[in-house]
Amino acid sequence: MAIYVDADACPVKAEVERVATRHGLRVLIVSNGGIRPSPNPLVETVIVPEGPDEADKWIADRAGPGDVVITADIPLAARCVGAGAQVLKHDGAALTPENVGNALATRDLLADLRAADPFRQGGGRSFTKADRSRFLDALERAVRRGVR
Repeated sequence: MAIYVDADACPVKAEVERVATRHGLRVLIVSNGGIRPSPNPLVETVIVPEGPDEADKWIADRAGPGDVVITADIPLAARCVGAGAQVLKHDGAALTPENVGNALATRDLLADLRAADPFRQGGGRSFTKADRSRFLDALERAVRRGVR
């Protein structure tokens, strides 16, 4: 079992490291660079080549049953769920075979709406302490399921 983190703009890297250390699990922090490596021997920093979605491809090619993937990228989540991995968003929401298709469709619809209306940009809410707490609880549950 490993925890894969899509590290670009990930606000919960420290929380992942804390839970993984408690359970003795390997963590792979994947990005195009600019991430400070952790001194923790369980945490490996993986730098992928520059280019769109290179980190996503790297994670999707490796994650599978028993693994946990942390990402806000819905297409990556869909690939990982399809491979049997557990997927969590930064706020602790789980993406599962039952809901990832809907999340992907919603993402595509919102992208189309933004493309059609140049004034409909940005959005989203800020990351809160409650999100961080929900994430920690969800990760703990995911790790326990994966270890079984």
